[in-house]
Amino acid sequence: MRAGPQRDAGMTSKPAVARGATRRRRSRPKQHAAPAASASVLGDEKALFRLMTWLSPSFPVGAFAYSSGIEWAVEAGDIVDAASLRDWLAAILADGAGFCDAVLLAHAHRAATAGDDTSLAELCELAAALVSSRERHLETTAQGRAFIDIAQATWPCDALVQLLALKPDAIAYPVAVGVVSAGHFVPLAPTLRAFLHALVANWISAGVRLVPLGQTDGQRVLAALEQLIHDTATRATGAALDDLGGATFRADIGSMRHETQYTRLFRS
Repeated sequence: MRAGPQRDAGMTSKPAVARGATRRRRSRPKQHAAPAASASVLGDEKALFRLMTWLSPSFPVGAFAYSSGIEWAVEAGDIVDAASLRDWLAAILADGAGFCDAVLLAHAHRAATAGDDTSLAELCELAAALVSSRERHLETTAQGRAFIDIAQATWPCDALVQLLALKPDAIAYPVAVGVVSAGHFVPLAPTLRAFLHALVANWISAGVRLVPLGQTDGQRVLAALEQLIHDTATRATGAALDDLGGATFRADIGSMRHETQYTRLFRS
């Protein structure tokens, strides 16, 4: 929290006491104990703190190294300014990787909460197979592995032990976030919104560096997508695995063509 400007603590002069006047003892106000915080409030704060930590840009999963094909889209001329970046991201958020990742997260959260090993194992396989290109596979599995390793070292939980006991070949990033969040009793709704917000913020960061754009333009894009983030999270909450799928073919092609770009700043 940013501290406000400090004020000079000047000494206030006290009025002189007239000679012969009776001094009165000033009564001190009674000290009242602060009301104890309820368990639900403490639980909400703990969930918020952990979401802010896990999905912060400083959390070392290497998200800054991936652009999800945005680098190719900039080179191809599909993204040239803040407006085109906003439109591109709106599409992949609502009808592409954003929605699919949110659905996978929601199902991972529920499977971990229920202790459903079979569903969790099948979900790990599905999430790893669903990505459309080799680089996108690297992006989601490398971040998923990093997230699991850090969580295991700093925020261990039974759900994480359950997931690792399955010995999956790969763990996609949204599955990792869903399992760890469930293991620490972080509710699904805020987890989904925080995850999508972080995902979009990372895409915008890549666009700001690649186009390039000013930081203010980047924040305008994020503000413009705020409602869509909320709506996509709401859709994903009630979506079945049969609802997985996308219509962002240009973004998928961009992710594939990124592999053969002559110069690249990002890994995807």
